Amino acid sequence: MSALKDRLRADLTSAMKSRDELRTATLRMVLAAVSAEEVAGKEARELSDDEVLAVLRREAKRRREAAEAFAGAGRAEQADRERAEGEVVAGYLPAQLEDADLAALVADVITRTGASGMRDMGRVMGAANAAVAGRAEGGRVAAEVRRQLG
Repeated sequence: MSALKDRLRADLTSAMKSRDELRTATLRMVLAAVSAEEVAGKEARELSDDEVLAVLRREAKRRREAAEAFAGAGRAEQADRERAEGEVVAGYLPAQLEDADLAALVADVITRTGASGMRDMGRVMGAANAAVAGRAEGGRVAAEVRRQLG
């Protein structure tokens, strides 16, 4: 079993014991998503830490999008709940790159790939996403690549 999944389960147990409703509900939701991912496909399998991180990133993104949708619809209480759940999930994700660090990383990838314009964006994006390794969302990476190539 992955160490991250073990940590999620242990944290769920401690949240239940301390009667932390928000943390308990959020961790149950995350573990359900991990379990669903494990049984998806032709045969059940155990997820690696990287795959569990991918599930966590997806769940964090869902919380952000839901919070934006609730806020846009004037439902502040639900938006606050989604933001709070997102913060719990974000606690298990690696630290996000600062804008300056992301810009430097993208500049390095552009130099290494020899990209000269927007027609090279696909090649740069592939290398940049590999270098970022989940420390920045794809939209942020794409925006920075466009800015530097454009």
